[in-house]
Amino acid sequence: MAVTVKLMASIVSFFGLMSFILGVIAENKKPAAGTPVPGKDSVTCDFPADRTVALGYLSAAFLIASTVVGYLSLFYPYRGKSVHYGVLFKSTSFAVFFNIAVFSTGLAATMLLWPTITELLHLTRNVHLDLKYTCPTAKTGLLGGGAFLSLESSLFWLVALMLAENAREDFLDENKDDKGDVEVSFHADIAIQE
Repeated sequence: MAVTVKLMASIVSFFGLMSFILGVIAENKKPAAGTPVPGKDSVTCDFPADRTVALGYLSAAFLIASTVVGYLSLFYPYRGKSVHYGVLFKSTSFAVFFNIAVFSTGLAATMLLWPTITELLHLTRNVHLDLKYTCPTAKTGLLGGGAFLSLESSLFWLVALMLAENAREDFLDENKDDKGDVEVSFHADIAIQE
């Protein structure tokens, strides 16, 4: 089976959608707070059993998978015809959407991992010397926001993929010789522009 733009777009979409779904479920399953159990000199927090940490890490893993496939799909040599990355970045719209995709991915990863790690720390460090400690959980809303940003970043990778395909086709059409074969000469093309 040949690797096509549609296949890569489907994989990016699937991973982005899975990251979104798992992030939303993690946000909905997160308990509001734990129950403080007072002791002699400390308070032990008893948290209800939940899968927030596992779902948060899975959501982040699918975000990373979507990003890696999205990035690789931009520069993959489809139909055996590779195009220098400089050709793609000549397109202003491609460069803009590429940078937005990278930025939104970083923001999504931050918003998914921050509450997930915080929740894990609350669960593992549950004994506190402050007798008035209320046993909070991670900040509410960050996992859900990270899930939506994860979906958004996968959509930006898809837009960048479409723009890369357009730039690739335009470049290959410009470099056809008289026989109809594609003559891909990156060094000659760069030398002419200088």
